[in-house]
Amino acid sequence: MHDKNLAPRPPEIATPYERPADHALDAHPSLVERPLRTLKSGDVFAVLDSYGDIGITPDTSEGLFSNDTRHLSQLRLLFENKRPLILGSVIQDDNTALTVDLANPEITREDGSTLIPRDAIAIERTKFLWNSVCYERIGLRNFDRVSHEFTLSLSFGADFRDLFEVRGMKRARRGETETQICSESARFAYRGLDDKVRRTVLRFQPEPCQLGKGFASFGFRLEPGGRTSLLVTVACDLIDVSGRDDHLLAGVPLVPPQEFSRAYQDARRGLRALTANVSKVGSSNTIFTDLMSRSTSDLYTLMTSGPDGLYPYAGIPWFSTLFGRDGIITAMMLLWADPSVARGVLLQLARTQAMTSDPVADAQPGKILHERRSGEMANLGEVPFGSYYGSVDATPLFVILAGRYFDRTGDIPLIEQLWGNIEAALLWCETFGDRDGDGFVEYFRETENGLANQGWKDSHDSVFHADGSLARGPIALVEVQAYVYAAKQAGATMARAIGLGGRADQLARQASVLREQFDRKFWCEEIASYALALDGEKRPCVVRSSNAGHALFGGIAYPERAARVTQTLMSEGSFSGWGIRTLNVGEARYNPMSYHNGSVWPHDNALIALGFGTYGFKLEAARLFEAIFNVATHQDQQRLPELFCGFLRKPRRGPTAYPVACTPQAWAAAAPFAMLAACLGLQLPAASNEIKLVDPVLPSFLDDLIIRGLTLGASQFDLRVHRHQSDVTINVLKRWHDSNAQVTMIKTK
Repeated sequence: MHDKNLAPRPPEIATPYERPADHALDAHPSLVERPLRTLKSGDVFAVLDSYGDIGITPDTSEGLFSNDTRHLSQLRLLFENKRPLILGSVIQDDNTALTVDLANPEITREDGSTLIPRDAIAIERTKFLWNSVCYERIGLRNFDRVSHEFTLSLSFGADFRDLFEVRGMKRARRGETETQICSESARFAYRGLDDKVRRTVLRFQPEPCQLGKGFASFGFRLEPGGRTSLLVTVACDLIDVSGRDDHLLAGVPLVPPQEFSRAYQDARRGLRALTANVSKVGSSNTIFTDLMSRSTSDLYTLMTSGPDGLYPYAGIPWFSTLFGRDGIITAMMLLWADPSVARGVLLQLARTQAMTSDPVADAQPGKILHERRSGEMANLGEVPFGSYYGSVDATPLFVILAGRYFDRTGDIPLIEQLWGNIEAALLWCETFGDRDGDGFVEYFRETENGLANQGWKDSHDSVFHADGSLARGPIALVEVQAYVYAAKQAGATMARAIGLGGRADQLARQASVLREQFDRKFWCEEIASYALALDGEKRPCVVRSSNAGHALFGGIAYPERAARVTQTLMSEGSFSGWGIRTLNVGEARYNPMSYHNGSVWPHDNALIALGFGTYGFKLEAARLFEAIFNVATHQDQQRLPELFCGFLRKPRRGPTAYPVACTPQAWAAAAPFAMLAACLGLQLPAASNEIKLVDPVLPSFLDDLIIRGLTLGASQFDLRVHRHQSDVTINVLKRWHDSNAQVTMIKTK
């Protein structure tokens, strides 16, 4: 029962704080001790603490964000002015909602006697996002044998900070804010310097006893066994008010939120619809099954639907937007399980492909988008990432994805539709990407505001020489040349399929020449690996790094080189026991706690595993898979992080967390799909209508593997793969639709 007449106490409102400018490695200890919880729907995401609160711990990414703006910076629940006791906190298996179980703390009278004993009132918070609204139900139940009266209070705030401000950037000027308090709602608005109004509206049911600018209080009386609930919604929106002088909260009214249960059902149905076509993976190892389930949920939580289909946003909190490189690699790793994601990525990136030169955006005709932002700072040009093209690898990767999608689906109409974009990307590699005409694709930023390094390792210090001195551009990265080689091969295949035999022959010749040049210039016998890069003077950066493994992924390595690179990557200096480090122990800038110079990234290991599989090193691929799987067993909810520290694995200890790693991260979530395909030698060529497993192996943690709903054209299969010591067998459990499709196991050894 809710009683508006019960006298509430004013809540304790947290003190505002300033973020430090240097945020890259800053992390409050609670980030490790008490993992944050994340929710996402469309362009809205939430970062909450384990209690379901926001803004309790200073200097974190907590908040409710929409379109790169924090719409809610504080939301704190108190029971009689005290924080409840936490019992449990979990994101549901499908990522729909956060459920937090709490209990009341002991409440005493002024004389010290007990007024409400602890654990008398159970408090259950359920939070989820749907259609730009955060829904919360706070359920209350009295388990005591006497009635109790008490006050719940919520303190809240909306700072409308741009995501880059939350990350630590300072601004000289900001826009104006307005607040409006009604009987059942609190409304906040911010008119940015970009003439856009961002609004946040909190609604409460039942109405609060007291409602102020930053707090709401509710009085309750519960009989023994009695139940009641408090419903809270937080709606976000954005309107363009260019040229208008209206009050910020005037104009188009916000659509009222749905009823809680209906919205919850719609949110769950929406997620189920997204995952309807993906192959499901189960096994005899329940932890691995949980990992694959969590990875699937994370991937499709990060998917955002648009006119072109699905696109996986890169990660939460800092990268919940469209990234070219991340989207392509995620789609590529997921391609065997759900090719529709690759289709959506290709169409979206073709739509945003650069048409003209723009030095501020690092754009040239044919180049593929690096990043798209929609916040105030991006709109004003305070950061260059509104539509930013400063990645050297997204363009060849776009062509590779198109080629692999075509091989997987045989979708000639889409390739014909995209052929102009594919040709433009290939032309960029030959012209703007290779301005000195030496046959290699290099990068350099065109303005001081862009990224200094434009490969996937884009830290300022990630490309250097053996003595530690930073390489000066233009820089030709080892992995980029491998991608260009694979792009030319893929381009040749697609050209031939659509009747352009002459262009196909030309691209095949170019790929062959590039492979020979690459071997001459990049191979470094002294490190038994490829150079990290060539600098602007064409001097090799003789540094052992994980980048060399991408040469195997792209197929540019000659077989004898691939064997040497594999041996180097699996040596103790590179392989930590938890995975391959981005940089080998002993290199000048090696630091296991760094972002790119000694850490371990699951997606990096997955691409290397695919390279191992391509060259027949299946046991090494399985060893990598086992290492990354073991990492997952130590993670909250078996969720692979963006990265972790590269310290050597030690007995009875898990991997060391990188404190500000994004989680979930799309390509980390996709990594197990790629590693499984690498071990199985899984190929699904549409042209032969055949599912192939070439020299398959299963890692030691898997005895039985079940893949359900694996599609090939019109066919669909359920498969069982079983490990007999070092051997593997395969059984077709079910097939339907096209009975002509075949499942074949090929052994070359």
